[in-house]
Amino acid sequence: MPTRVDGRVVPPEVPRTSSYLLAPSVEFSGGNEVKLLRGGDELFPAMLAAFASARDEIWLATYLFHEDPAAHSVAEGLRAAMARGVKVRVVVDGFGSIGASQRLRAAIGGHRLTVSVFRPLERWWAWLQPGQMRRLHQKLCVVDGKVAFVGGVNIIDDRHDLRHGWTDAPRLDFAVQLRGPIVAPVLQTARAVWIRAALGRRWREEMMALTRSLEPMARLKRLTRRLRLTAPPEPTPDEARRPVAAAFVVRDNLRQRRSIERSYVSAIAHAHARVDIACSYFYPGRVFRRVLRQAARRGVRVRLLLQGKIDYRIAGLAARVMYEELLAHGVAIYEYTPAFLHAKVALVDDEWATVGSSNIDPLSLLLNLEANVVVRDPAFCAALGAELDAAFAVSRQVESDSTRRGWGLLRRGIVAWGANVYMRMAGITGRY
Repeated sequence: MPTRVDGRVVPPEVPRTSSYLLAPSVEFSGGNEVKLLRGGDELFPAMLAAFASARDEIWLATYLFHEDPAAHSVAEGLRAAMARGVKVRVVVDGFGSIGASQRLRAAIGGHRLTVSVFRPLERWWAWLQPGQMRRLHQKLCVVDGKVAFVGGVNIIDDRHDLRHGWTDAPRLDFAVQLRGPIVAPVLQTARAVWIRAALGRRWREEMMALTRSLEPMARLKRLTRRLRLTAPPEPTPDEARRPVAAAFVVRDNLRQRRSIERSYVSAIAHAHARVDIACSYFYPGRVFRRVLRQAARRGVRVRLLLQGKIDYRIAGLAARVMYEELLAHGVAIYEYTPAFLHAKVALVDDEWATVGSSNIDPLSLLLNLEANVVVRDPAFCAALGAELDAAFAVSRQVESDSTRRGWGLLRRGIVAWGANVYMRMAGITGRY
């Protein structure tokens, strides 16, 4: 786990491979307030309370913005804020939220709502472009630059699954509410992804029109104002006194390609007692599997909480082809059966925790835009640990099964081949 030098927390080292050495280090800030929220049942009321007190602007980025009552309540909160003069900017993924931009404009209306679509899929041949496989999977919301929400929760009711309909029990999912210095990078990321979606398709047209314009300097100034990322507000004295150390970690297709994976690997590699991971889609690469095996061999209790109720069969198969390898090295695997599992959280040694949108599979770790919050705080880790312990207690533990081994290598080879084909179609090369 982290060490201290002259009273300063030093992040642990990571495996010395080129892909990890190129990843930027996780930067922690103190003075934060971090609150754990379970599912939309806790997240949406907290967001609506923030919307109700908003005075200037709201930024919202999400993969899925549905149209059930829970989503309508969020849309109504945005509409009410706009009615007070608050500027609202929403960006949704073009695949996860097909048609959402039109629905939002129709439901909310108003010139102050600006909806952008990340990589829209307006024609079927759009899928022939490799970049279309890289989706916006982040779930971010920032209100007035003072409060932010980050996690794995889409704008959809916890009891509503798009493939399987309505269920009695809510899916297991988490988010965090943030205050303090950590809000600034969340705001920068939300703005950047909105601008990228808003100007991505029209950038060439904007620049061509600029060169032909009779008033080029005026148009340039207007375009610059749209792109400008203003500085976040300075923390108040009360915010500066908050003790929680936290970091906002993103995965993009630029400089921060392996940052989230690196943060996981670093923490697990230095674990002493406990590693708990809850993840809906689990197909880790070689380095990730190695540090899990090594931790278990050191005597660390390593537990994985994976889907027991499968929403996508291919995702369930991908996770299960890993079972025998991990079980053989002492990693305990549980399948969550009370409801669908959508969580992407982890806890290491009651000192390190992460909550976010990133699964542990190639789509999240190599392709999609993702965002996690990493927290070093005993109280927060205790809260997340209690949630995880309760979830493990109602889950089914997986035992090693010799009958799985017969076809195991074949199934694993098929899944590996399919994953490699998909990654190469998306422009990713090299071993995963």
